[in-house]
Amino acid sequence: MKKVTLKLTALVMLLGGAITVSYAQNDLNVVTSAVPFLRISPDARSGGMGDVGIAVAPDANANYANIARTPFSTSKAAIGINYSPWLRDLSVNDVFIASLAGFVKLDDQQAISASLRYFKLGNIQFTDQAGNDLQQYNPKEFAIDLGYSRKLSSKLSLGIAIKYINSNLTGNFNNGGQNYKAGSSVAGDLHLYHQGTNESGQGFNWGVTLSNLGSKMSYSKDATQKDYIPANLGVGVAYTKVFDEANKLSFALDLNKLLVPTPPKLSNGADPAGDSAALVKYRDRSVASSWLHSFGEGDGLNEEIQEITAAIGAEYWYNNQFGFRAGYFYENANKGNRKYFTVGASVRYSVATLNFSYLFPTGNGINRNPLSNTYRFGLVFDFPGGN
Repeated sequence: MKKVTLKLTALVMLLGGAITVSYAQNDLNVVTSAVPFLRISPDARSGGMGDVGIAVAPDANANYANIARTPFSTSKAAIGINYSPWLRDLSVNDVFIASLAGFVKLDDQQAISASLRYFKLGNIQFTDQAGNDLQQYNPKEFAIDLGYSRKLSSKLSLGIAIKYINSNLTGNFNNGGQNYKAGSSVAGDLHLYHQGTNESGQGFNWGVTLSNLGSKMSYSKDATQKDYIPANLGVGVAYTKVFDEANKLSFALDLNKLLVPTPPKLSNGADPAGDSAALVKYRDRSVASSWLHSFGEGDGLNEEIQEITAAIGAEYWYNNQFGFRAGYFYENANKGNRKYFTVGASVRYSVATLNFSYLFPTGNGINRNPLSNTYRFGLVFDFPGGN
């Protein structure tokens, strides 16, 4: 029976996609999942600050990082549109992420939110094991979510959201009796936000998020071939200093950890039976059990720390009309090695704000970051009338 090889594989792996394992002699052991596009922030504002977003000031794109921020918005409603060409440093011209998000405040205490993110993966050529062309397909993924957030006190708020995720990588392709299908999942988010700023906007904010808590995803009818989605625990802090009516500066830090178990290290063929048993155990865990085991596997505390990504960013606003940003994102070399600097800018006129961000190249030669030269554009419309 012919095996189907997707040229999509390299792209998915670069984004942290299909679940993989590593061999004992290799320190590289990346925690991966299905639908890794959920880990990509489409927000151009956040993209200029190293992808921070959990505790920064609320805006239309709060759905992607911390929905609990929305009740503290000074706007009655807001809409955000973002577009990101993706993997341009790999000469890929037909891959992009687009998103639409927004919220409406029901009153000064509560808000409802919704968002759509769409990931187009370009044109993929299916081949057999010998490299013969079979067919072409345009893979695509999307997620739709609906959320509700409410103040618990004058400084604390809680947000919940439910999302539907769809990942169609093969177009219901059938080859040699193996049927491939679109994967889907339903997940939920739980977000907490504390706003400690005063009336002028100066002060300290923090937030905690649990995202993508949902069912496994499968691309075939084989019940044993289900992959975890990227459940995530995030903690963020932000501090804003207001110098005068025209100048303010914010600093933010986000720490994130995937709530997905560390893949087992295999023996490179030395113990096939043991490898098979380890993989079965890895895949057979329930969703809730996988969240707990994400903290207890691997090679101890050091590896747990390695699985935490860090993002730090700064944002300066002049006269609430011109914004400038910079940031840095760090991921341990053994867990994916994403490291990049970002810059961004904004121009605000009336109810509209144009955001732009750019991801600087890092590394050289084969170590060059595949996310280099990534840029994002965003347009936000704020409608006044909030608290």
